[in-house]
Amino acid sequence: MPKRALVNHRPWLLAALIAAVAFYFLRDAPFPEAWLILVKGAAVAALAAYAYRRGVGNDSLILTLVMALSAAGDMAIELSLEAGGFAFFLSHLAAISLYLRHPRHHVTGSQKALAVALLLGTPLICWFLARDYGVALYGLSLGGMASTAWMSRFPRYRVGLGAVMFVISDFLIFSRLGPIDLGDLPHYLIWPLYFIGQFLIATGVTQVLRHELAEEDE
Repeated sequence: MPKRALVNHRPWLLAALIAAVAFYFLRDAPFPEAWLILVKGAAVAALAAYAYRRGVGNDSLILTLVMALSAAGDMAIELSLEAGGFAFFLSHLAAISLYLRHPRHHVTGSQKALAVALLLGTPLICWFLARDYGVALYGLSLGGMASTAWMSRFPRYRVGLGAVMFVISDFLIFSRLGPIDLGDLPHYLIWPLYFIGQFLIATGVTQVLRHELAEEDE
């Protein structure tokens, strides 16, 4: 990576990692709630800044919107599950529009089957975990995001995997609302799964878009 890129862009990724780790360890400490909410939101907000500064074209603006809405959801969910869920619902719709703009042209039968399983299975599992139709409706947008990410031409082991990690983190959230008791597992895994998933999505999409721009300029 050119020196200028190191100076101008990687600090946003470093800031995202620092904020994510800080939130993970401060959330159980006697830390002021308002500041903790800001630290939490800063993690993915820094990914939004990375997508904006490092990205190119309208697709990067959509990715920036995806991350910005997610950061808003991270903060809002600390005050209201419904408000946070609505922000993430909008984020998923924006992500779906991005992935649909970049379909994968060669897809195997097993890959299509997994995409369908993500699309239909995610809302069903959400309902099973929470026994709430509003959560199931949200799950449809979540499954749509993961399904279209998996079927997009962005790298599956970064963007596709990141989307699936996002889905699993939400499953753990919804497990707290219904009859299934997973003990302390959700507390320890929700945030790492979610943030790493978002990190993979932001960097995976951005690097593909920049690589294509470099090829066009050659």
